[in-house]
Amino acid sequence: MTYSQIAQLELMNAAANVASQEDLDSLRLTLSLFFAERAQQAIDKMWDDGILDQAKLDQLRGQHLRTPYKNC
Repeated sequence: MTYSQIAQLELMNAAANVASQEDLDSLRLTLSLFFAERAQQAIDKMWDDGILDQAKLDQLRGQHLRTPYKNC
């Protein structure tokens, strides 16, 4: 099994034990915190490696990066 498949099984096992809205909220928070920490670690690494700096952040601040929506 791949790590992705193992993770899916673990998440399904966790979800199977969600018995209330409080449990669901707690699981969502836990997952959110996990991915926020991973994102912060990636940003810190880019900063330490010189890929990201204050000048780059200032440049990104002025950009409009939203996906334009097409009229259907």
